[in-house]
Amino acid sequence: MTARTTVGAVLPLRLKPYVDADNSAFWSGGADGALMIHRCRSCGSWFHPPAPVCRNCQSLEVGPERASGRGTVASYTVNVQPWIPGSEPYLIAWVELAEQPGLRLTTNLVDVEAEDVSLDMPVEVVFEPHPDGDVWYPLFRPAPGATA
Repeated sequence: MTARTTVGAVLPLRLKPYVDADNSAFWSGGADGALMIHRCRSCGSWFHPPAPVCRNCQSLEVGPERASGRGTVASYTVNVQPWIPGSEPYLIAWVELAEQPGLRLTTNLVDVEAEDVSLDMPVEVVFEPHPDGDVWYPLFRPAPGATA
């Protein structure tokens, strides 16, 4: 089955997320090419989705930090249901970020065919802007040299 989305080839509609004080750095960081993930300044743990309190130690000393943007495919599926009329199949994945075991994002894989994706495949972040230009969706593509 072919499921391929390329950056810049926007799905007919990506719903715009609700942006608040906790998640604004995550949604706007792509303008600078930065994947911004919350990190605790007390215990050092990373966590997503963003929150005002560390899930590990309950510290309030948390905030966004630039992550490497590298990770591996922890799980994936091909969405074939045309939720949006005219949409093509696309890849949905859990990407485990390199910063910490268990730190995962639900995202789309782009610039790759479904049959070429594998578990533990190295990937890197790439950003797609919302048409309004104030939200940047973090998507992932195979890292240079990655093979299935």
